[in-house]
Amino acid sequence: MNYSIPSHLSNIPLYKKAMDIFILSRSISTYLNDDMCLINPDGTEDSNIYFTGDIVQQSSNLAPEIINAERERFSDKKHKHIESIERLTYHLDKNCKRLENTKSNGKDYLPILRNELKKFRKLKHNWMLTL
Repeated sequence: MNYSIPSHLSNIPLYKKAMDIFILSRSISTYLNDDMCLINPDGTEDSNIYFTGDIVQQSSNLAPEIINAERERFSDKKHKHIESIERLTYHLDKNCKRLENTKSNGKDYLPILRNELKKFRKLKHNWMLTL
């Protein structure tokens, strides 16, 4: 993620939390991938491995959407970015739930990520009031 960030945006708690979620999801994904990349005895792969990539993809899109919403001048365009953030957090939480049902030791870290998502949602609510 190499894009220019206005200095005031890096001080927004929601942006900081989005970056924390991205780092955490990337670490959890790496851990889960190591456990889930093995081929099953019947020769198939664990289909849940794809959700590990999804959580990284979804979490990596949170911060850019926050930046885009902050940069927009018109409220209708701001709301489109906010809707995107809401969709991303919904799907991120849903994929975490799916991964919690896997046979990986890494699933123990998913409640931490889901807890961070709860904090993110609270921060998002406060942030939306400032837009």
